[in-house]
Amino acid sequence: MKSLFDSSTREELISRMQGLHEGSAAKWGRMNAYQMLKHCALAHEMILHNQIHPRAFMGRLLGRVLLKNEVKDDRPMRQGNPTIPALKVNETTGDFGTEKSRCIGLLHDYARYALPDNSFVHPFFGKMTREEIGRHAYKHTDHHLRQFGC
Repeated sequence: MKSLFDSSTREELISRMQGLHEGSAAKWGRMNAYQMLKHCALAHEMILHNQIHPRAFMGRLLGRVLLKNEVKDDRPMRQGNPTIPALKVNETTGDFGTEKSRCIGLLHDYARYALPDNSFVHPFFGKMTREEIGRHAYKHTDHHLRQFGC
């Protein structure tokens, strides 16, 4: 299964991200390309910088079960999953090039990820192992790149 801790997987995503441009149209959802890049960058920063956000009530009830189901195979993430509040991007415009470079830089940072297992707590899924983080982060980024045809 693909993981952002694998260098060839990171390079695949970076290559796909290079094909994204400011005018890329979404196949689904409400975000534009700038918002998607910023959303993904915020998600990667949350993981890589071990940022703490309040746990969602539904996540406390269902998070572990849904995480196990999501990372058990290579099926793409389904469309329409809700976004946690900390990762919502409201502004519709910004510096696309800067956001793209930031997101690519964060993908490279997975090569140096050093948190021990179960020290990162996702706001919905709860404590995650390194393996779960790598798979989920890949699937989340892949999901949004596919959203824009990349």
